[in-house]
Amino acid sequence: MPDFVSVRMGLGISALPQPSQRQLVEQMAQGKRVFLSAEWRELVMLNYEVDAKLLEAHVPAGTVVDSFEGRTYVSLVGFRFCHTKLFGYVPIPFHGDFDEVNLRFYIRRKEQNEDRRGVVFIAEIVPKQAVAQVARLAYGENYVCLPMKHRIDMNGAIKTAEYEWQLAGAWSKLHAYASGAPAPAEEGSLEQFTTEHYWGYSAKRGGDTLEYRVTHVPWNIWKTSAAGFEGEASALYGVELGKVLQRRPDTAFIADGSAVEVFTGKKIR
Repeated sequence: MPDFVSVRMGLGISALPQPSQRQLVEQMAQGKRVFLSAEWRELVMLNYEVDAKLLEAHVPAGTVVDSFEGRTYVSLVGFRFCHTKLFGYVPIPFHGDFDEVNLRFYIRRKEQNEDRRGVVFIAEIVPKQAVAQVARLAYGENYVCLPMKHRIDMNGAIKTAEYEWQLAGAWSKLHAYASGAPAPAEEGSLEQFTTEHYWGYSAKRGGDTLEYRVTHVPWNIWKTSAAGFEGEASALYGVELGKVLQRRPDTAFIADGSAVEVFTGKKIR
C-alpha cells in the first residue's frame, strides 16, 4: 500500500479533493479505485519471439507466461503519456505529458473462473524523476529516469514514430514507419494479443505479487513497412534480452492509442 501523502507531495499536489484520503485508502486496498487516468498515444510496438526460459526470473508468483500460438514474445514499446491525472481527476503540475519506453512480456493468472491476461514490465523509462518515484512506490515497477525525446510525423501517406533515450551519454532509439489508414487489429492476431492484455503484475519484495487492472478501448493499428531498435540495451534489460533487441523484430506496428485508466493494485499472494 503506497503512502498517499508521499505520492501527492512527490508530484507537487498539496491536498486532495473529495473523497477523503481515508475513503481513497479503503478503495485502493481493494484495487477498486482509479489511481491514474491518461491518454496513451502513438504507440510503437516491436515484438520479438524469445525462449520462455529468458523470462523465468521475472515471472511474478501466482502467474505463468502467456503465449501466442505456442510462441513467447517480449515487446519493446514507446508511447506518449498525455493529459495525465492522479486518481482520475487531479491534474499533475508539470507532469501531464511525457514519453515512456518499456520492455514487457505477457502472462496470465487464473482467478476463479476468469483467465486474467496481463503484462509484466522488465524495465520502464520516463524522463521525469517524480513519475519514476511514484510508480516505484505505488506499484513496485522498475522505473528509471533518463533524458528522452520523440518524433511523430505524417509526411504525405508515410507515418513516422520514433522514441529515444540517453544512457551514459549514448542515445538509443526505437522507430517504426507505416503508411495508409489504421484499422482494428484482426481477431485472433498477434497485434490483438499484444494490445489486449488488461492486467498488470509486479513482483514485490518478499515474494508477493501485486495485481492491477488497466482499461481502454481496442486500438487501431498501422502495420509497418520498416521498424527496429538502434542502440545498446543490455545495461537496462540484461545481456540476453539486450541481444534479442539487436535482431530485427518479428512483427511491429504503430497503434493510435486511447484514453486509459490504471487502477490501484492489490496483493494477490
